[in-house]
Amino acid sequence: MVADGEGGGRLRPLDGDGPERRVPDLAAAVRSAEADRPRWVWADTRDTYPELVRAGVRVERCHDAALVESLLLGHEGRHGEPRSLGAAWSRLHGRPAPADPHEPAGEGTAAQPALFEADRSTLPPGTDRLDALAEVHADQRRRLAALPPGMDLLAALESAGALAAAEMAHEGLPWRPDLHDRILTDLLGARPSPGRRPPVLADLAARIGEAVGREVNPDSPAQVLRAMAWIGHPVATTRARELERVEHPVVPLLLRYKELSRLHSANGWAWREAWVDERRGPGGERLGRFRPDYVVGGVVSGRWATRGGGALQIPKAVRGAVRADPGWVLLRADAGQLEPRILAAVSEDAGLAAAAAEDDLYARLAVHTGDDRARAKLGLISAMYGQTGGDAAPLLALLRRHYPRALEYVDSAARTGERGGVVRSWLGRTSPAPAGWERHVSGPDGDRRRRAHGRFTRNFVVQAGAAEWALVLLASLRLLMPGAVVFFVHDEVLLHVPRERAREAVHAIDAARERARTVLFGDTPVRFPLAVTVTEDYEGTPRPR
Repeated sequence: MVADGEGGGRLRPLDGDGPERRVPDLAAAVRSAEADRPRWVWADTRDTYPELVRAGVRVERCHDAALVESLLLGHEGRHGEPRSLGAAWSRLHGRPAPADPHEPAGEGTAAQPALFEADRSTLPPGTDRLDALAEVHADQRRRLAALPPGMDLLAALESAGALAAAEMAHEGLPWRPDLHDRILTDLLGARPSPGRRPPVLADLAARIGEAVGREVNPDSPAQVLRAMAWIGHPVATTRARELERVEHPVVPLLLRYKELSRLHSANGWAWREAWVDERRGPGGERLGRFRPDYVVGGVVSGRWATRGGGALQIPKAVRGAVRADPGWVLLRADAGQLEPRILAAVSEDAGLAAAAAEDDLYARLAVHTGDDRARAKLGLISAMYGQTGGDAAPLLALLRRHYPRALEYVDSAARTGERGGVVRSWLGRTSPAPAGWERHVSGPDGDRRRRAHGRFTRNFVVQAGAAEWALVLLASLRLLMPGAVVFFVHDEVLLHVPRERAREAVHAIDAARERARTVLFGDTPVRFPLAVTVTEDYEGTPRPR
């Protein structure tokens, strides 16, 4: 499928069953064809699907050529090469690949809907876009067929993730502007005029100057460093961890200023105006929608990123503004202990899998640490993240005796990384090779660089597996509860449904959780429990650990 930029487009069956069609109304044509459950092939979901969703059209499946090209390039050791349709087509024809189109930061409420993006493919002038797309798709299918079957599944899941991202951006996370105002006013004081500090920050700045004995701009790291030296407590940085080591009356004031200033800049009044659409509810309530601009696979491990808006880091202080519409509820599904359970499944360690069959994996491991759950947790997290010294060392030795396959799985990944090699996830996502490896490791800090890359590859094989599990969960939920999924971050998903559909949504979450387990790991004994909370707001839902 390609759009013409004027609401229409061209459709061509890729199985040879039927002729190419020009359609004046692309959304209507897709809606009609969706009854046959096709897999739509397009250059980039972001250029086509948002307008379909705005027209009330949802598709079940797609093949996102840009995302699939990125996965294949990574598998071929070519991370970072352009992935657009034009780049993929150019490589097929032995031409230099053009750079990908510039991706600006998310525009939030200032974004203007386009009548389908006409052409961001970077194809050479005169090249037929539909012919090029068919050619690139055929090449990608050939490359996928030559790889282990997990990559084909990963390509489908990544494409499904792009559909979910567009749908969530359209639905939006419910956000109450009036509650947000109240939270900000309680913490910061009345909204200031442009260019001025809120009253609480202004008061803190004055008190910081009084504690130091001279005027200090707490927004300036350089001035804070000079002030700390002035009072006889020089520090190397203004990071909270370093300031907390200093005993002086100014430190609590600086830490509080940093906390509230971050809130004001990242999630204050200006942020809301940029990112939250506001409308009136049936009873005159101020209702809103926060619409994140998700970047599917934006992190090399497969985790998502965002372009502006800070959706992946909504601070606890403002979560009270995330409230269901009148007559609706939020369902928060949180996968606690996801990464250690992924390790149990991908390593096929029978002992760890048995522990992961319990609701609390760490409690089961604690039988080896004198019933000390905290120590058991420290040991397993150290194994996944490469903390080998201090208190972790004896715990790692203990875990290696009881769970040898699991520890060898991450140890082997670390050894590969320390040699400058690459590792692959359960389905085949590939870690990037370190640039300039020989030059860097032959330098004075070569050992440090080896260990650092080993820690990266050690965690990559677990974190990437967790991202794949989350993709299956999300892909399943968007089909089971269309339009209900409104927020996603790593191992947590939020649904927004009418109150009378809450029980249905709980069942859907349970079905999606089970599907994620079996699609990835078959008949594994490992369980992936989801803590599901039905609530009216996001603030009061505890996160299991």
